[in-house]
Order: sequence, then C-alpha cells, then structure tokens
Amino acid sequence: MGFASLYPSYGTIMTASLPAFTDYEPFRIWRADPAQWLPIARDIARGHGLACAAPHVFSTGTNLVLALDEKLILKIFPPFLRGQFDSERSTLAQLRGRLRVAIPETIVEGQRDGWPYLVITRLSGMLGVDAWPSLPEHDKERVLAEIGETIAEVQRVPAGPLAEIEPSWEVFIRVQIAGCRDRHRRLGLPQKYLDGLDELLGDAAPMLIALDGPPVILTGEYIPENFLLGHDAAGWHLAGLIDFGDVMTGRGEYDLLGPSAFMTAGMPRRVQRLFEGFGYSATDITPELKRRLMALMLLHRFSDPVRSIRIEGWQQKAADLHELQDLLWPV
Repeated sequence: MGFASLYPSYGTIMTASLPAFTDYEPFRIWRADPAQWLPIARDIARGHGLACAAPHVFSTGTNLVLALDEKLILKIFPPFLRGQFDSERSTLAQLRGRLRVAIPETIVEGQRDGWPYLVITRLSGMLGVDAWPSLPEHDKERVLAEIGETIAEVQRVPAGPLAEIEPSWEVFIRVQIAGCRDRHRRLGLPQKYLDGLDELLGDAAPMLIALDGPPVILTGEYIPENFLLGHDAAGWHLAGLIDFGDVMTGRGEYDLLGPSAFMTAGMPRRVQRLFEGFGYSATDITPELKRRLMALMLLHRFSDPVRSIRIEGWQQKAADLHELQDLLWPV
C-alpha cells in the first residue's frame, strides 16, 4: 500500500473534539476510558475511508492506539507528545526497506484538533510480552541472537534526518548524569548501589560522552512489549519491530540494555547469543565494557533497575555495582 499524507476535510459534521492536555497524568486518566475517545478515532478512520467495524483498543503504551481491523493500526498522539509522532514517522521512513525484520508501513498521516496521528500496517505475530515467558530456552537464545543482529542492522542504516532529533547524545548523557542520583533514590534503588554511583559515573562518563564513530539510530526499547514473534518449523523467531516513538541517536551499546535487563536474566548463554548477534565476541565482554553498560543502564531514559532487572533475587546476589555488572553480563 502506498503512502498518503492527508489532512482531510471531513464530509460529516464533527460533533466531538479531542481535549487539550499539557502533561501526562490527566491524559493517562482520560485515555483509560476509551468511551471518551473511541468515537473520535472511528470518525478519523471514516474520514479516510478506512473500515473500523470492530476496533480493538490497546490498553498499554503511551498514546491512543487501536486496531481498525486485522490489517491497520491507528495511533493518535497528544500534542504534548508530538515529538513521539515525529520520531515514529521519521524512523519508519528512514528504515523502510532496509531491514530483514518487518516494521510497520505508514499508510496515512494527519491531524485532528492539533493531535497528530498515523495509520500504519499491522504486523503479524505474537507480541513478545505474551510469548516470551513460555518459550523453550533454545528458542529464547535464538530470539536474543536475532535481536542482537537486528540492533546492529538498524545501526548500520544512515541516521539521516534522525540525527537532528533532540537532545544530542552529549546533551542527553550530561543531563542524565546530573539527575541520576536523585532519580534512583526516588525510585528506591538500594543504598549499597547508590554508594558506588559517583565512582561509576566518574569512571564511565568520559567514555560514554565520546562516541566511537558517527551517532547511530537507537530505539532504546528492544524489550518484549515492542517486538513480535513468529513460529515456524525451526521454532520461534523475531518477526517484527513496533513502536519507534522514543528514537534518538548516539552510542550503539545503549540498545543492548533493554534485552540485558528484561530478557537475558544473567544467563551466560543468553548474554553470549545477544552479544554475538550484535557483533561482540566473548572476549569483547571485558570489565571495561561491563562498566560502560552498567553506567548506561543507570543513565537510560527509562532506567528503573528495581522494577526492570529480571534476575530473581538479584539484590541479594550483588553487594555493589561491580558485582551487579558481573551478574548482568557474566563471561
């Protein structure tokens, strides 16, 4: 299907308007009641001649997202999150035709009451968050290798206009460092890890800010909520990537953090398969690399180790940040 950039004049009288929000919390409460916005979403679909007989609302995520049918998804972004709309639209265009794994194709873009929206193709497969827990271990290892390969493949695509997304990598890292201690104290990171924070950031900051090449495309979110899995005679495999609203550019190792926190579980073979897919051998997993990754994990845009690290009993197993990095990335 081809791309259409449409800001339509609707043939029907619009009887409802999308409200104005300036921050996320009141929007989140309003979004939680689809009766308040689903009629408007259906009106948008009708305005583009798209079928919407039995829409399915997705309750998770940040924006208003619904399946119009089995083939199309409508995503509506509140004005204060227009940056996510710009990121998703630009990233889908930049990556189109350049990856082996499927990504959505933009069919329509538009705006309603100052709220930008996209209609994109719906990918086939099972959402990773639903499929991952029950996968056999050999399939988990295969999927992690494919995720590593996909991260590397995305990062080989020229950044193009995505390089202009703010903030720049250097600004992002400096801001994250400045707020790191307060963030993790607020989120409940145990004191034994806070005690090592200044040393860690002091060691790692110069290496993190200095890129080892041109900034690469980062999604920051290679996690089960944002990919689809398929199954064939060989077993489970990575079938598609979704959600590009938080794309930025910077140091490529940053995108290893999502799988490291949510999927590898500190298991050596899983870590090895992820890193091999990315292009790192076992000898590349040095103390220096683990130190950088530990720092990046604490500086990540959505960093919250207490709630994201999927290693049972990890707070009892790691006495400090040095032990935690060895637990997350065992050789």
